[in-house]
Amino acid sequence: MKQHVKFYRVIIPVLFFSIFLFFSGSVFAKSGLSIKDCSKCHEAQPREIETAGEAHESEINCLDCHLGHRPASQNNIPACSQCHEGSEHYSLDNCASCHNPHQPLKIVLEGDLKAECLTCHTEQNAQLVANPSMHSEVSCTFCHADTHGNIPACAECHDPHSDEMVQTDCVICHAAHQPMVLEYPETTANLLCASCHDDAYSLLLATKTKHKTVSCVKCHANKHQTVPQCSDCHGKPHAAGMHSKFPECGSCHSTAHDLDNLSSN
Repeated sequence: MKQHVKFYRVIIPVLFFSIFLFFSGSVFAKSGLSIKDCSKCHEAQPREIETAGEAHESEINCLDCHLGHRPASQNNIPACSQCHEGSEHYSLDNCASCHNPHQPLKIVLEGDLKAECLTCHTEQNAQLVANPSMHSEVSCTFCHADTHGNIPACAECHDPHSDEMVQTDCVICHAAHQPMVLEYPETTANLLCASCHDDAYSLLLATKTKHKTVSCVKCHANKHQTVPQCSDCHGKPHAAGMHSKFPECGSCHSTAHDLDNLSSN
């Protein structure tokens, strides 16, 4: 008899406590939880949202995402796609591998990622595909490591064309996602061209002709390896018979960088 009494003294409180836990979620919900109630237990998350919550701080609150509370509400952590849609990026699995929902734009990158990145960065993907290079072969996080938005200096991997070159010089000609498509503005300095084309630059410095004072990009405009016709600037300065006999200007004038060396042919 005493054993039965002891059993009931143990089992009845356990049953009551279990019932309390089971219904606690709905009881708390009915009592009207507020955002301030959340922070009584969850200290880190409200602090993260306050400092870097972005739209998760300004447009919604804790209770908009977390409907109910455990144990009564077992699935109170929603899928990101419940709100975010309209892009291939939002259909990716495991959003939390990059995004902390309480600091959604403080993105931490781990491992070799490429397909995931290119669901957002479609313009960069188009450039990589259309203009294959060594950059097309590496993962996005090979360059943009650890933290989203990190842009490394080119010289971290590549030797500069000259000792004087700095990062701002690299991007005048090279776009990182299509590095072999060399395009440059009309303000590009001759010294930048000379860092690769030293022979041509040395000839220009030595010449006594007007070409010495002309910028490289005046002739080789906009895009690398653009070679104009002499007549684009000079027209046909000689008699028709001479142009007929010597259709190639270089037959007499050597190259545009070395006009002093006239041929006697």
